Amino acid sequence: MIFRQITHDDLGCASYLIGDDDAGVAAVVDPKLDIEEYLALARYMGVSIEHILETHNHADHVSGHGRLAAATGAAIHINREASPDYDHEPFDDGWQLELGAVQVRAIHTPGHRPEHTAFALVDTDRGDRPWAVLTGDTLFVGDIARPDLAVDKSEGAHGIFRSLHEKLLVLPDDCEVWPGHLGGSLCGGPGMDMKVSSTIGFERAHNDMLRVTDEDEFVERAISSLGPQPPNFKAIVAINRGPLLAGEVDLHPLTPRQVEVKRSEGALVVDVRTDLQFDDAHIPDAVCNPAVRAGFGTKLAWVADHEQPIVLVGRDDDDATRAGHLAASVGITNIAGYLSGGMTSWRQEKRPTVSIERIDVDELHARADGEVQILDVREQSEWDAGHIPGSAFTPYHDVHGIPDGIDAQQPVAVICSSGQRSAVAASLLKREGAEQVIHVTDGGVGTWRRRGWPIEEPERAASGQRA
Repeated sequence: MIFRQITHDDLGCASYLIGDDDAGVAAVVDPKLDIEEYLALARYMGVSIEHILETHNHADHVSGHGRLAAATGAAIHINREASPDYDHEPFDDGWQLELGAVQVRAIHTPGHRPEHTAFALVDTDRGDRPWAVLTGDTLFVGDIARPDLAVDKSEGAHGIFRSLHEKLLVLPDDCEVWPGHLGGSLCGGPGMDMKVSSTIGFERAHNDMLRVTDEDEFVERAISSLGPQPPNFKAIVAINRGPLLAGEVDLHPLTPRQVEVKRSEGALVVDVRTDLQFDDAHIPDAVCNPAVRAGFGTKLAWVADHEQPIVLVGRDDDDATRAGHLAASVGITNIAGYLSGGMTSWRQEKRPTVSIERIDVDELHARADGEVQILDVREQSEWDAGHIPGSAFTPYHDVHGIPDGIDAQQPVAVICSSGQRSAVAASLLKREGAEQVIHVTDGGVGTWRRRGWPIEEPERAASGQRA
């Protein structure tokens, strides 16, 4: 039996190559946009990819089913309720696919989306009980899927509860759980683990949401902790429903002068180098979004306007083209080009650059007594759990001007939990006209708390008042 998990680490997505090497046949489940790894694995194992299975119409990343079908001639299978606008073979609950001795059984698990389907895997050479289940976006390691990307969030949460308790938790305890996402994906909650797999029994015992057996309580908990929806998710669903995409990402090299012209015409310049390189020197009005950090695609989808062309700036051409492929994975394809030769070519022509001051949390504490303003750019739930007294608050993806409570003429230090989101936000704030922006790096609010310095906790204070 063939079983391989292939991850898209930037987006926290997992896909699977399954099949039978004796029969020479394989299928890919939930393919990512870059299909080369599947093709290489199939060649290495001597199998033909004849089937493509989708658990659902994905909302956070663009599927590679069109490219993979064009490359292999494989048939695409998806639940009938998905109603895609491309040639496919629809299936219903209970449908089975034979891949030699490997049997794939469809388990309809609505909730995350109405068409969502998990796939139980049976190795018929060893028995007729499922040894694994590909849970897609219903059950994750340590958490469950979010219910608000296709239907009313309460309706979706009720659906997920029933799918979990009536369809997945009835599988054997030793049945392995292989999810469609790992920690870091916006399709799940804060409990998602970076572990690549689990078992039904372990999740039943240790997954907090699975221990909630009352349906109404489950729904209340599921919808109370929702984070922001994945950016651009409706457009991504539309892309995934078809027509099929079979072409490659088209990226054009630009000279520094051409970049300057594009910028003057309204293009968004996205610098994909490290935040250290960006802070040292970058093109005026550029946005910092390091492609070497996980979540590049998601952050880009937050800050980019689909109608606005994007110019990518990397350390070199390979850096920028890799970022272009990551952008395509979240449906961002309006790429006007990339700076040929990277930032080096810009500086060789002595074109203007700007910089951003960097400090750590200790230095911020030393300067926090009226010398600098503090802007917290984490999410609402993080802010509510505790923040630095006197700081202003705007999530990094909502910096579309000078935030309330911030004086653009005075120094402002931008902080998150680690320095990654603050890197993006600091560049956005600089772009919006703040004169002296400071990037707090190598730590964040959690570091401040661990130092024993004051933290304001409005939720705890409110609970104390109610008591």
